[in-house]
Amino acid sequence: MQVTSSAVSLTVDDVAASAAFLATHFGYKEVMAAEGFASLQRDDAAMDVIFLRRGIEVLPEGFRDRHAAGVIIALVVTTGLAAEEARLRAEGVAITMPLREEPWGERLFQVTDPNGVIVQLVEWVTPSGQGEPH
Repeated sequence: MQVTSSAVSLTVDDVAASAAFLATHFGYKEVMAAEGFASLQRDDAAMDVIFLRRGIEVLPEGFRDRHAAGVIIALVVTTGLAAEEARLRAEGVAITMPLREEPWGERLFQVTDPNGVIVQLVEWVTPSGQGEPH
């Protein structure tokens, strides 16, 4: 098997709002769209993001009325996490979880899109007194 690309597909009420949020604040580009559907990608991201409108018939019948829940779109960046948080604040994006550092070396903050989808920016750092993170 050879995987040529990957995507996460999330069910939301307002596809256009979530697509615009990723495009405006995170540099994603809409590459396909139709009624109730949008596919976005970044040239440097390993995973595309697809938004499907809740209730759309392409979803299995038992899942059509569910919302994306308990899902985090995590974007790992190499540097400048504090600057990204400041940029998003300046753009009027509400910071759901302010910048913090976990003991295992993960620096992160979170924002939430208009449909409640959490976007987390992550930067790996070496925890105090330890070697390189894995």
